[in-house]
Amino acid sequence: MTNRILAFAGLLIFSVCGILCAEDCPCAQNKLTEQEKNAGFELLFDGNTISQDIWQGSIDGYPVEEAGSFICRQGGQLLTKKEYANFIFRFEFKLPPAGNNGVGIRTPLGKDSAYYGMEIQILSDAYEGAAAWQKHGSIYGVIPAKTGILKPDGEWNQEEIIAVGPHIKVIVNGQVAVDADITNAEPISGEHPGLHNETGFIGFLGHNDPVEFRNVRVLAVDSEEDVQKVLDSEK
Repeated sequence: MTNRILAFAGLLIFSVCGILCAEDCPCAQNKLTEQEKNAGFELLFDGNTISQDIWQGSIDGYPVEEAGSFICRQGGQLLTKKEYANFIFRFEFKLPPAGNNGVGIRTPLGKDSAYYGMEIQILSDAYEGAAAWQKHGSIYGVIPAKTGILKPDGEWNQEEIIAVGPHIKVIVNGQVAVDADITNAEPISGEHPGLHNETGFIGFLGHNDPVEFRNVRVLAVDSEEDVQKVLDSEK
Protein backbone atom coordinates (compact mmCIF):
# COMPACT_ATOMS: atom_id res chain seq x y z
CA MET A 1 0.00 0.00 0.00
CA THR A 2 2.79 2.41 0.94
CA ASN A 3 4.54 1.83 -2.37
CA ARG A 4 1.31 2.51 -4.22
CA ILE A 5 0.82 5.76 -2.33
CA LEU A 6 4.39 6.86 -3.10
CA ALA A 7 3.98 5.93 -6.74
CA PHE A 8 0.72 7.89 -6.91
CA ALA A 9 2.35 10.89 -5.25
CA GLY A 10 5.21 10.79 -7.73
CA LEU A 11 2.77 10.57 -10.63
CA LEU A 12 0.80 13.48 -9.21
CA ILE A 13 3.92 15.65 -8.92
CA PHE A 14 4.93 14.73 -12.46
CA SER A 15 1.45 15.59 -13.73
CA VAL A 16 1.42 18.93 -11.92
CA CYS A 17 4.78 19.81 -13.44
CA GLY A 18 3.44 18.89 -16.83
CA ILE A 19 0.42 21.14 -16.34
CA LEU A 20 2.43 24.07 -15.03
CA CYS A 21 4.45 26.08 -17.49
CA ALA A 22 8.13 25.17 -17.53
CA GLU A 23 8.93 28.47 -15.83
CA ASP A 24 7.12 27.39 -12.65
CA CYS A 25 8.31 23.80 -12.45
CA PRO A 26 11.60 23.26 -10.57
CA CYS A 27 12.21 19.96 -12.34
CA ALA A 28 12.46 21.79 -15.66
CA GLN A 29 15.13 24.23 -14.44
CA ASN A 30 18.91 24.17 -14.06
CA LYS A 31 19.56 21.91 -17.01
CA LEU A 32 21.61 22.53 -20.11
CA THR A 33 19.91 22.41 -23.48
CA GLU A 34 21.24 19.92 -26.02
CA GLN A 35 22.84 22.80 -27.90
CA GLU A 36 24.52 24.05 -24.72
CA LYS A 37 25.81 20.56 -23.93
CA ASN A 38 27.25 20.24 -27.42
CA ALA A 39 28.90 23.65 -27.13
CA GLY A 40 30.50 22.76 -23.80
CA PHE A 41 28.64 25.00 -21.36
CA GLU A 42 29.26 24.44 -17.65
CA LEU A 43 26.23 24.28 -15.35
CA LEU A 44 27.15 26.30 -12.26
CA PHE A 45 24.07 25.50 -10.16
CA ASP A 46 22.27 22.15 -10.03
CA GLY A 47 19.13 23.44 -8.34
CA ASN A 48 19.98 22.02 -4.92
CA THR A 49 23.34 23.25 -3.63
CA ILE A 50 25.88 26.03 -4.08
CA SER A 51 28.83 23.71 -4.65
CA GLN A 52 32.13 24.66 -3.04
CA ASP A 53 33.79 22.95 -5.99
CA ILE A 54 32.35 25.65 -8.26
CA TRP A 55 31.86 28.71 -6.04
CA GLN A 56 33.85 30.65 -3.47
CA GLY A 57 33.32 33.71 -1.31
CA SER A 58 29.96 34.40 0.31
CA ILE A 59 28.42 30.95 -0.16
CA ASP A 60 26.42 31.26 3.06
CA GLY A 61 25.02 34.56 1.85
CA TYR A 62 23.16 32.84 -1.01
CA PRO A 63 21.18 29.92 0.46
CA VAL A 64 18.99 27.49 -1.45
CA GLU A 65 15.66 27.97 0.32
CA GLU A 66 13.47 26.35 -2.31
CA ALA A 67 14.51 23.67 -4.76
CA GLY A 68 15.45 25.16 -8.08
CA SER A 69 16.86 28.55 -7.09
CA PHE A 70 19.16 30.31 -4.66
CA ILE A 71 18.53 33.68 -3.05
CA CYS A 72 20.68 36.54 -1.85
CA ARG A 73 20.27 36.98 1.91
CA GLN A 74 23.43 38.18 3.63
CA GLY A 75 24.84 39.27 0.30
CA GLY A 76 28.52 39.67 -0.38
CA GLN A 77 30.44 38.44 -3.39
CA LEU A 78 29.68 34.92 -4.60
CA LEU A 79 32.37 34.19 -7.20
CA THR A 80 33.33 31.26 -9.39
CA LYS A 81 36.43 29.31 -8.48
CA LYS A 82 37.57 29.38 -12.09
CA GLU A 83 38.66 32.51 -13.91
CA TYR A 84 37.16 33.42 -17.26
CA ALA A 85 38.54 35.80 -19.86
CA ASN A 86 36.15 35.53 -22.81
CA PHE A 87 32.80 33.88 -22.23
CA ILE A 88 29.04 33.60 -22.56
CA PHE A 89 27.41 33.81 -19.12
CA ARG A 90 23.69 33.03 -18.85
CA PHE A 91 21.35 33.13 -15.88
CA GLU A 92 17.82 33.93 -14.77
CA PHE A 93 16.91 36.23 -11.91
CA LYS A 94 13.83 37.42 -10.03
CA LEU A 95 13.84 40.84 -8.39
CA PRO A 96 11.98 41.86 -5.24
CA PRO A 97 10.49 45.36 -5.23
CA ALA A 98 13.31 47.85 -5.84
CA GLY A 99 15.85 45.01 -5.63
CA ASN A 100 19.57 45.52 -6.22
CA ASN A 101 22.42 43.12 -7.06
CA GLY A 102 25.06 42.82 -9.75
CA VAL A 103 27.20 40.50 -11.83
CA GLY A 104 30.93 40.83 -11.42
CA ILE A 105 33.04 39.84 -14.42
CA ARG A 106 36.82 39.63 -14.79
CA THR A 107 37.08 40.49 -11.12
CA PRO A 108 39.89 39.62 -8.70
CA LEU A 109 39.36 38.21 -5.23
CA GLY A 110 39.12 40.51 -2.24
CA LYS A 111 38.36 43.66 -4.19
CA ASP A 112 35.24 45.68 -5.00
CA SER A 113 34.18 44.14 -8.31
CA ALA A 114 32.43 47.30 -9.50
CA TYR A 115 35.80 49.06 -9.70
CA TYR A 116 38.58 46.45 -9.68
CA GLY A 117 36.71 44.25 -12.12
CA MET A 118 33.54 45.13 -13.98
CA GLU A 119 29.98 45.07 -12.67
CA ILE A 120 26.96 44.47 -14.86
CA GLN A 121 24.17 46.00 -12.84
CA ILE A 122 21.11 44.08 -11.64
CA LEU A 123 18.54 46.64 -10.55
CA SER A 124 14.77 46.90 -10.40
CA ASP A 125 13.13 49.61 -12.47
CA ALA A 126 11.34 50.57 -9.23
CA TYR A 127 14.64 51.54 -7.58
CA GLU A 128 14.43 55.28 -7.03
CA GLY A 129 17.19 57.74 -7.77
CA ALA A 130 19.35 55.55 -9.99
CA ALA A 131 21.57 57.37 -12.47
CA ALA A 132 21.60 56.21 -16.09
CA TRP A 133 24.86 54.31 -15.52
CA GLN A 134 23.23 52.44 -12.59
CA LYS A 135 20.22 51.12 -14.50
CA HIS A 136 19.81 47.41 -15.04
CA GLY A 137 22.27 45.94 -17.54
CA SER A 138 24.64 48.90 -17.39
CA ILE A 139 28.39 48.48 -17.03
CA TYR A 140 28.34 50.15 -13.63
CA GLY A 141 29.73 53.66 -13.72
CA VAL A 142 30.83 53.34 -17.34
CA ILE A 143 28.21 52.42 -19.98
CA PRO A 144 24.47 53.12 -19.46
CA ALA A 145 22.06 50.42 -20.64
CA LYS A 146 18.89 50.54 -22.64
CA THR A 147 15.97 50.63 -20.22
CA GLY A 148 12.39 49.35 -20.19
CA ILE A 149 13.22 45.70 -20.89
CA LEU A 150 12.84 44.16 -17.44
CA LYS A 151 9.76 42.18 -16.48
CA PRO A 152 7.78 43.39 -13.47
CA ASP A 153 9.34 42.73 -10.06
CA GLY A 154 8.51 39.21 -8.91
CA GLU A 155 8.80 37.65 -12.38
CA TRP A 156 11.73 35.70 -13.82
CA ASN A 157 14.05 37.48 -16.26
CA GLN A 158 16.63 35.96 -18.58
CA GLU A 159 20.06 37.49 -19.10
CA GLU A 160 23.11 36.76 -21.23
CA ILE A 161 26.47 38.51 -20.88
CA ILE A 162 28.95 38.02 -23.71
CA ALA A 163 32.50 39.23 -23.20
CA VAL A 164 35.19 38.87 -25.86
CA GLY A 165 38.17 41.14 -25.37
CA PRO A 166 36.90 44.73 -25.11
CA HIS A 167 33.51 43.82 -26.62
CA ILE A 168 30.83 43.55 -23.93
CA LYS A 169 27.25 42.66 -24.84
CA VAL A 170 24.36 42.35 -22.39
CA ILE A 171 21.06 40.83 -23.52
CA VAL A 172 18.03 40.96 -21.21
CA ASN A 173 14.84 39.10 -22.06
CA GLY A 174 15.93 38.86 -25.68
CA GLN A 175 16.71 42.56 -26.07
CA VAL A 176 20.16 44.12 -26.27
CA ALA A 177 20.76 46.36 -23.26
CA VAL A 178 24.45 47.08 -23.90
CA ASP A 179 26.66 46.45 -26.95
CA ALA A 180 29.91 48.28 -26.40
CA ASP A 181 33.60 48.29 -27.20
CA ILE A 182 35.21 49.50 -23.98
CA THR A 183 38.67 50.03 -25.48
CA ASN A 184 38.41 53.79 -25.13
CA ALA A 185 35.57 53.93 -22.61
CA GLU A 186 35.81 56.71 -20.04
CA PRO A 187 34.19 56.06 -16.64
CA ILE A 188 31.25 58.33 -15.86
CA SER A 189 31.46 57.84 -12.11
CA GLY A 190 34.53 56.95 -10.04
CA GLU A 191 37.84 55.35 -10.92
CA HIS A 192 37.69 51.91 -12.55
CA PRO A 193 41.22 50.45 -12.49
CA GLY A 194 39.90 46.97 -13.35
CA LEU A 195 37.82 47.97 -16.36
CA HIS A 196 40.33 46.51 -18.81
CA ASN A 197 41.21 43.33 -16.90
CA GLU A 198 41.82 40.52 -19.36
CA THR A 199 40.52 37.78 -17.05
CA GLY A 200 39.03 37.21 -13.61
CA PHE A 201 36.18 35.60 -11.72
CA ILE A 202 32.44 35.82 -12.45
CA GLY A 203 29.81 36.10 -9.75
CA PHE A 204 26.99 37.83 -7.97
CA LEU A 205 27.44 40.99 -5.92
CA GLY A 206 24.74 41.06 -3.28
CA HIS A 207 23.35 44.06 -1.44
CA ASN A 208 21.21 42.06 1.03
CA ASP A 209 18.15 42.37 -1.22
CA PRO A 210 16.47 38.97 -1.74
CA VAL A 211 17.18 38.57 -5.45
CA GLU A 212 16.72 34.97 -6.66
CA PHE A 213 18.83 33.16 -9.28
CA ARG A 214 18.59 29.97 -11.29
CA ASN A 215 19.77 28.41 -14.60
CA VAL A 216 23.30 29.73 -14.15
CA ARG A 217 25.73 28.50 -16.79
CA VAL A 218 28.86 29.66 -18.58
CA LEU A 219 30.90 28.87 -21.67
CA ALA A 220 34.52 29.92 -22.11
CA VAL A 221 35.25 31.03 -25.68
CA ASP A 222 38.29 32.21 -27.61
CA SER A 223 36.77 34.52 -30.19
CA GLU A 224 33.72 36.26 -31.62
CA GLU A 225 33.56 33.41 -34.13
CA ASP A 226 33.11 30.92 -31.27
CA VAL A 227 30.22 32.98 -29.94
CA GLN A 228 28.57 33.15 -33.35
CA LYS A 229 28.83 29.38 -33.78
CA VAL A 230 26.97 28.89 -30.50
CA LEU A 231 24.27 31.41 -31.40
CA ASP A 232 23.85 29.92 -34.88
CA SER A 233 23.41 26.43 -33.41
CA GLU A 234 20.52 27.69 -31.30
CA LYS A 235 18.53 29.27 -34.11
